[in-house]
Amino acid sequence: MAAPTLRRKHSSAGRDVIFTALAGLICAGLISLTPYLAQGRDSDTTRDSQKDRSAQVASLKGLPPTDLSEDKAIVHALNRLGYGPRPGDVQRVKDMGLAKCIDRQLHAESINDSGLESRLSRFPTLNMSSEALLDKFPRPAVAAKREGVSPQEYRKEQQDKLQAARQAAEAQQDQMPEQNSGRTTADSQSQNSPQGAGSTSPQYMAPDELAEILLPGAKNFKNQNGPANPPGNPPGNPMMNYEQLQTPQRVIAELAMAKMDRAVYSEKQLYEQMVDFWFNHFNVFAGKGADRWLLTSYERDAIRPHAMGKFRNLLEATAKSPAMLFFLDNWQSVDPKAWARLQQEQAARRAYRARFGGRFGVPRPFPPPPANPNQAKRQERGLNENYGRELMELHTLGVDGGYSQQDVIEVARCFTGWTIRQPQRDPQFWFSDRLHDPNPKMVLGHKINAGAMRDGEEVLDLLARDPHTAHHLSLEIARHFVSDHPPDALVERMTRTYESSDGDIRAVLHTMIYSPEFWSHDAYRAKIKTPFELVASAARAVGAEIDLPLALVQWTGRIGEPLYQCQPPTGYSDKADAWVNTGALLNRLNYSLALAGNRLPGVRTDIPELLAGDGSAQPVAVLERAIAVLLSGEASPQTRETLEKQMNDPRVLQASLDDPITKVNEGMIAGLVLGAPEFQRR
Repeated sequence: MAAPTLRRKHSSAGRDVIFTALAGLICAGLISLTPYLAQGRDSDTTRDSQKDRSAQVASLKGLPPTDLSEDKAIVHALNRLGYGPRPGDVQRVKDMGLAKCIDRQLHAESINDSGLESRLSRFPTLNMSSEALLDKFPRPAVAAKREGVSPQEYRKEQQDKLQAARQAAEAQQDQMPEQNSGRTTADSQSQNSPQGAGSTSPQYMAPDELAEILLPGAKNFKNQNGPANPPGNPPGNPMMNYEQLQTPQRVIAELAMAKMDRAVYSEKQLYEQMVDFWFNHFNVFAGKGADRWLLTSYERDAIRPHAMGKFRNLLEATAKSPAMLFFLDNWQSVDPKAWARLQQEQAARRAYRARFGGRFGVPRPFPPPPANPNQAKRQERGLNENYGRELMELHTLGVDGGYSQQDVIEVARCFTGWTIRQPQRDPQFWFSDRLHDPNPKMVLGHKINAGAMRDGEEVLDLLARDPHTAHHLSLEIARHFVSDHPPDALVERMTRTYESSDGDIRAVLHTMIYSPEFWSHDAYRAKIKTPFELVASAARAVGAEIDLPLALVQWTGRIGEPLYQCQPPTGYSDKADAWVNTGALLNRLNYSLALAGNRLPGVRTDIPELLAGDGSAQPVAVLERAIAVLLSGEASPQTRETLEKQMNDPRVLQASLDDPITKVNEGMIAGLVLGAPEFQRR
């Protein structure tokens, strides 16, 4: 009994050393916001710059002069204009030429993406209308009525089913021997959700809860690689469990999984980056009431068709989207006087019917019963400024865009009557002239008196052409693709392009990509990957085969970016300081180890094949191969030193005190490399 005890203690000590060292390394590398890692920018940079300056090989022709080497320039483009390289991508770009590859990405409509479309066909909700989604995945109250039970009984029934499924999955897992393949205490602790099985709400879903609903037991990653369960596959059939779900949560779950599949597999990488960028820019929170059923149409019909086109078209598409109208409450914004007139007309009709009879001429009691004061209070409506404020502050002019509170009010008046027809049955944009303020308005010194719906459209014209909008959008795009604090000269050139091209997004991107600032050493690896970017780029880097991307969606939420669940209208931040904290960094490392260790349900990886090794090589040699494949050979002296110190750990060597024969754990080494600061940057 002594030997196993010693072995467990030794393993625990080694585990602590690895995670303390690696977590410290990631913190040191990421908290520093300089363009290069603290220990990685040494005298070699100067020598490399002098050497690279003359290395303008064929694959870089047509690009601005750059001090980046050929491989660095290609990796830089793949990381910034997409979600990172897949195995073999660098060589493919060399063969095609980087400028040709970029031009292809700028004109994504010419790219064949049939492979991705085949994957997305697994998610039928993506092509359904909001009306169909409401019918297929109804609110609990509607579903309860269909089943002939009370809403409370229906909720209890669903909770019991979920609890039973969870217990069955956990019981099956408990029968399997634990596979000690790089797991940590922090890894299991961070999976605990603060909400229980009975906390599912139609208003909000926690990220772990979302995964739990679709795949009971998925958040408990332990014990899932037993003899009857091949690596990378959970107990049972994930698709079988998933396809049985007929609750509203499935709508957002399919959106999130499709988003992950697109990032990992789409050939239109720049286009998918822009879709993600614009969704954050025009953020809508899935957890707000009806938006759960409206977001599918919002992304499909408003964001995606205009992601690379004219900004004015995108702006109008979002303004008229039921999802945006509902999220920022504009669907209830009316001219107070028009609303009062409408209520008076309705009251007069009710009084007439009460006096002279109902619909079929049957007299009703007179005088009518007194009105319910609570009902009258619920019917009160007036001007709502939410959309007018966010339209100027976030969507167009920016916080320093030169507008006043009075401008906010005037814009809100212009958008009165922009509402939703039948929001609980067939939610479509509808303009109600009876609820619109017909009087002239003054916005940013311009008189708006076009009348009816044209008042709002004229405001969109005005804001889309404003120089503040041109600068605000150019700054945000440069911040996303170049650096957290992009050079002023670059932003000004992008601004001029926006103005001269009438807000052509593709033209602005072209100006940015073909600028010397984009290809400078200061921009290289200057951006911290968001959780979504990290999860997708790591899956691409190891060539993962994804049967169901639910586990990747879950990890994105655990690291800090639950998809479609950002509550503020600002969307998720593009700056490093929003993502750098100790808990998130540890989860980044845990995700990398789980992915490379082939421990994610529905996701398969083959690290030995990727590294072209047989598992019998020396661990330092495997480490060098992993750095070459996953980091394009780039690792700072500090990173190498920290990683090399872990190569004698028993868990890396897969050795124990009573079995000294070693077989290198290539998955764990690859996971540690993916957790290094260099991979956390793009």
